[in-house]
Amino acid sequence: MNRTQRWTVKCQDPADGSGDVIVDLPPDLVADLGLNIGDVFTVEVIDGAIVLKPTPSESPPP
Repeated sequence: MNRTQRWTVKCQDPADGSGDVIVDLPPDLVADLGLNIGDVFTVEVIDGAIVLKPTPSESPPP
């Protein structure tokens, strides 16, 4: 995906005291990026927006 897109999502508290959040990504975004359950992201704040970037896995998927 070479174009910039913006998505607005809600962060949910898992209510486990961890300080983590759950972010449900829109299905069309997941499909466009070829994401899978368990993928890891880096998180940055850029110009007031939270930016998620997929982190390459250490091994190729089966």
